[in-house]
Amino acid sequence: QVQLVESGGGLVQAGGSLRLSCLASGRTFRRYHMGWFRQAPGKEREFVAAINWSGGITYYGDPVKGRFTISRDNAKNTVYLQMNSLKPEDTAVYYCAATATFSSSHISSEYDYWGQGTQVTVSS
Repeated sequence: QVQLVESGGGLVQAGGSLRLSCLASGRTFRRYHMGWFRQAPGKEREFVAAINWSGGITYYGDPVKGRFTISRDNAKNTVYLQMNSLKPEDTAVYYCAATATFSSSHISSEYDYWGQGTQVTVSS
């Protein structure tokens, strides 16, 4: 069982930066691959980024490539999402999630555990 708690969301102007954190409970964090997804009002949940258990492999959704960076610190049971050059279209609730399989890390149904989400709002 893994419990996930996101933090770091807020209101930022376009062009600004935010860093989201996701703290995982339990001693099995390093066994899981982690992902970030987001969901805007009226839209489907969208893949943002994923990282494998060691941090050596990362994937990004096309809308965020070159602007967002996912990382993890297994000693702190934490995964991060550094978001730079934010745009109004990045406005959404951001969720972190954990999965035991990495083969389809961009698919939300592959994830076993989810956090409650943190709101990110980018003003123009």
